[in-house]
Amino acid sequence: MTEEQGEKKADEPKRVHTYPLIRHSDMTEEMRVEAMELCVTACEKFASNNENAAKMIKETMDKKFGASWHAIVGEGFGFEITHEVKNLLYMFFGGTMAIAVWKCS
Repeated sequence: MTEEQGEKKADEPKRVHTYPLIRHSDMTEEMRVEAMELCVTACEKFASNNENAAKMIKETMDKKFGASWHAIVGEGFGFEITHEVKNLLYMFFGGTMAIAVWKCS
């Protein structure tokens, strides 16, 4: 790579995705759409408080799809979980905000 190409890459702005980006999900289509919309709503409503966003997601999923749902909202986290089959959603929203929602019995 020449010096000129290196400078060109440094000047390019970062691409921030403002739409939801699902990285992994084994949910049914209907459940996935509802969960994704809920996550987007929660992240927009509580843009500066990830804990409240996760609480809203968890409580709403508990009401709609039964108990034992868990939610993580944040940036720069890793996770390894055990979950019920067809009850996992891992997505990004607003660029770097990650949301993990899953159900375990």
